[in-house]
Amino acid sequence: MRLIEVVERCAARLDAAGVAFGHGTQNAFDEAAWLVLWACGRPLDALDDSAEHTLSAGECTAIESLLERRIHERQPLAYLTGEAWLQGLPFHIDRRAIVPRSLVAETLAEGLIDAWLGREPARVLDLCTGNGSLAVLAALAWRESRGVASDLSTDALAVATQNLARHGVADRVVLRQGDGLAALQPGDGPFDLILCNPPYVNTASMQALPAEFRAEPALALAGGTDGMDFIRPLMANAALWLTETGVLVLEIGHERAHFDAAFPTLDAVWLPTSPGDDQVLLLSREALMETPR
Repeated sequence: MRLIEVVERCAARLDAAGVAFGHGTQNAFDEAAWLVLWACGRPLDALDDSAEHTLSAGECTAIESLLERRIHERQPLAYLTGEAWLQGLPFHIDRRAIVPRSLVAETLAEGLIDAWLGREPARVLDLCTGNGSLAVLAALAWRESRGVASDLSTDALAVATQNLARHGVADRVVLRQGDGLAALQPGDGPFDLILCNPPYVNTASMQALPAEFRAEPALALAGGTDGMDFIRPLMANAALWLTETGVLVLEIGHERAHFDAAFPTLDAVWLPTSPGDDQVLLLSREALMETPR
């Protein structure tokens, strides 16, 4: 059987099973293509090149095994393969950290914050780093920069350690364990750029999450009643860790209404991303200084 035919059959089974997407793909066909190509050991970005490949019995067995696990275990495919991709780069991932998918990565790749920085940042903080993907992307974007990546979870930092080494930036990014900005040590800052994809899912939304999302560490997702539990102290104290021209880039996902209610006078710049213009914002040090405390 041709590989493309198996992809189509797998997509139909994923759809019929009602699995949830959002950890690297947004639909059954793309998820099936990822699954089949991975199981066959073929490049994940070259479906057209492999479409007419005739599958061996061993490849069919590997595909069926992985498909059955995806359907019945209801884990993100990235956890089953041990790898996720963000902006064209592979990252190790397992259940110790959420699957990398931050929209902040888009702003880095597309240079959306460059004009606000004025120059290449010398020091970058990746707050709530998870598996370290944003810290890696920033270090690769600005080769002369020095970074700090922090997280409350020691498990997540263990995953980040692997990814910093994998991409050759471990000598330029220091890992810190702790709660938010309290993880930082004297001499870490001030920073020209703070990146943050925090836990921001509100309580009602957490209770409605599909199983695939509940398979991820709740610590990295749950943001309290309105999703702002982590963000409130960040808004109050981030300016203290920024240079005069420094900026904070913050992801809030679908919590724009809650964010506006919590910070009605904040002068934020909303950055365009693939899902829309209301999920990632930029704040200057000056704007943060005016945030009510």
